[in-house]
Amino acid sequence: MAIRLIVKDPDPVLRERAKEVTRFNANLHKLLRDMADTMYDAKGVGLAAPQIGILKRVIVVDVGDEHGLIEMVNPEIVEREGEQIGPEGCLSIPGLNGIVRRARRVVVKGQDRDGNPFTIEAEGYLARAFQHEVDHLNGVLFTDIADEVYKIPESTGQEEEEE
Repeated sequence: MAIRLIVKDPDPVLRERAKEVTRFNANLHKLLRDMADTMYDAKGVGLAAPQIGILKRVIVVDVGDEHGLIEMVNPEIVEREGEQIGPEGCLSIPGLNGIVRRARRVVVKGQDRDGNPFTIEAEGYLARAFQHEVDHLNGVLFTDIADEVYKIPESTGQEEEEE
């Protein structure tokens, strides 16, 4: 188990477009394991490689539903439908949440840790998490697109799940 340091805004790596993964090997497998360990340790529901300083198109997501941990390499949202408006937080922007408009349903295509293509359809919270993490791969933070951004009172313990 390796916990990586989570990069915080305004680190410039969070504003760069991540590069496509072309090598599917033991290094990628270790990165995916470390990302999942880091996400769980931070009590997040998603993590993109740029959030640990790695400019690769790699994400992990686990919103606590029947899908469990989803590892996706080179993810691309190929379909969006409907709208949902709700709160988001981010492990790279501690202390802030925002109200963000997202598609209610998305179809995401990408590759697994071995390079095999797969597609997943997501709705609701899982769709929100995918959109948030793919935004990270494109240098976009939730604060860039939020209708409203607000501070989280430190002592309440009422933070939204962070992605």
